[in-house]
Amino acid sequence: MNRIQKLFAKTRAEGRGAFVAYLTMGAPTLEASVAAGDTLLSNGADILELGVPFSDPMADGPVIRAAARTALENGVNLAQILKAVGQLRAKHPDAPLVVFSYYNIIYKYGLERFAADAAAAGADAVLAVDVPLEDREEILDVLRPHGLTLVPLIAPTTGLDRIKEIAAGMEDSFLYVVTVKGTTGVRNELPPDLAARLSAIKAAVDVPICAGFGVSTHAQAEMISKAADGYIIGSALMRVLTDSSDPAAALAAFAKEVTGATK
Repeated sequence: MNRIQKLFAKTRAEGRGAFVAYLTMGAPTLEASVAAGDTLLSNGADILELGVPFSDPMADGPVIRAAARTALENGVNLAQILKAVGQLRAKHPDAPLVVFSYYNIIYKYGLERFAADAAAAGADAVLAVDVPLEDREEILDVLRPHGLTLVPLIAPTTGLDRIKEIAAGMEDSFLYVVTVKGTTGVRNELPPDLAARLSAIKAAVDVPICAGFGVSTHAQAEMISKAADGYIIGSALMRVLTDSSDPAAALAAFAKEVTGATK
């Protein structure tokens, strides 16, 4: 089993949902991003998604768009982020680390070069936002020989038959189920039918499912965890990281609150 499979076996045995944390690497600085990742993984986060900044993040809302803009202004690139993966891997040998990117950045870097460098750094998987099922073998066939896998996205409008197709052969990964139509961003309320949809997806596939977009509170995380295998938080973390005068303390407190460690 790879780190992802071991992690979900662990969280299932413990009867809880996995906390998947997303950070846009390079905002406010790359050093701050690495420190934030370390803090989150040390305070309850189970999986870390390392976001590669992109000039046109079409799936993202204002918080992550602003973070991507800051990171690009800082000159942060994919090669530097892979080095950051290595830094985090040295401190967290068992935590799954996912490189989160738009596909053309990886394609421009070179698929074989990327797979080799990502594996050497200690990455476990890649989430390429804009790679559909019909095209994923192009990257998956390069990743797998290096011990890497792909994290597929499931849109709110994707039907169960197609979800089953997407999940087929992805037992070494997990599905990222998007909770709402639109872009990323903190939301006070999630769709009322979300729990039912997650339960239906979970019953239909043999791959762990995690839900993200809009998740920011313990109550939301708890609701999702009852129907799925984990929850994903990004915008709320980036807001804490960029707005706090003491990011380490603020992120640690947020992680403990959302996981219920403070309850």
